[in-house]
Amino acid sequence: MTAGANIESADPRAREGRTGLLAKVAEFAAPLALVMLWVAFFIATPNFLTLDNIGDLLVASTILTVLALGQQFAITVGGIDLSVGANLPWSAALLGYMTSHGHSVTVGMVVAILGGLAVGVINGLLVGRLHMTDFVVTLGMLSVLSGCTLLLTHGNTVAVNSRFLQRLALDGIGPVRWFWLLALVAALIVAGIIFHTRIGTHLLATGGRLEAARDTGISVDRIRLFAYAMAGLLCGVAGVMLVARNGGADPSVQTTYLLSSIAAVVLGGSSLSGGKASVLGTVCGAVLFTSLINGFTILGISQYYQPVAVGAVLLLAAGISRFRK
Repeated sequence: MTAGANIESADPRAREGRTGLLAKVAEFAAPLALVMLWVAFFIATPNFLTLDNIGDLLVASTILTVLALGQQFAITVGGIDLSVGANLPWSAALLGYMTSHGHSVTVGMVVAILGGLAVGVINGLLVGRLHMTDFVVTLGMLSVLSGCTLLLTHGNTVAVNSRFLQRLALDGIGPVRWFWLLALVAALIVAGIIFHTRIGTHLLATGGRLEAARDTGISVDRIRLFAYAMAGLLCGVAGVMLVARNGGADPSVQTTYLLSSIAAVVLGGSSLSGGKASVLGTVCGAVLFTSLINGFTILGISQYYQPVAVGAVLLLAAGISRFRK
């Protein structure tokens, strides 16, 4: 009896210890997974960890990084933005449309970013002010935007010939690419807003305990509007970067970017239920997903396996989030 009682009394402590260890590991899931993935690809092929490949990989990851930083705002307040999969090509299409109709690239970039922001504001108004379910709102917006993008481009890729955009995608200061600096500036701004401003405190409070935040006088409707507006704004910036990298605007829905942006945020240390954010983790998560696709390409693995891998990591990220405190 005594021995049995001791075992039973020890079990809760043992379980608590295991849970605590898993929680600590989960906090650094994205950096640890990134290091392990790079080591695995280096062992599989020496062509992976070359300066040229890592440089190109990091440039490719910047678009997903900016997109995931926008998704960070929505998830921080306990929501989700499914419309980014269509907002990204929508913003890119606006840039292509403006330049193909005689407007300057500068005007096209401004319109593209404002177009992404407008989508975020609409999402925020529907979710924050009308209290509609974020999943339904952003899923419906994804469908609406995909149709609008096809109408705007007639279903064709719109070429954008701009030396400025080409230099933005390919050049930089010495070995440092412009795209890296854009992603770094975006990450620093997002980190500053979330962790060093009153708005950031309200974002975390709204995602942590919605009713408690409302009871303390926080205007949760405005905070949610702000979160989705920022998600749309950064989606517009990512759309401009996508055009610069591809040399044109592709009207197809970017499902891979959508799934990867969510998984990068969750794997990076944020909670799907809101109230917790990690900008550094989100950046690492975005680089991890880009590395995964890059490694598959170098190894000659069929592109059909790429969405399988992205989905598997998304499920893994959701499972890891259970152990975070």
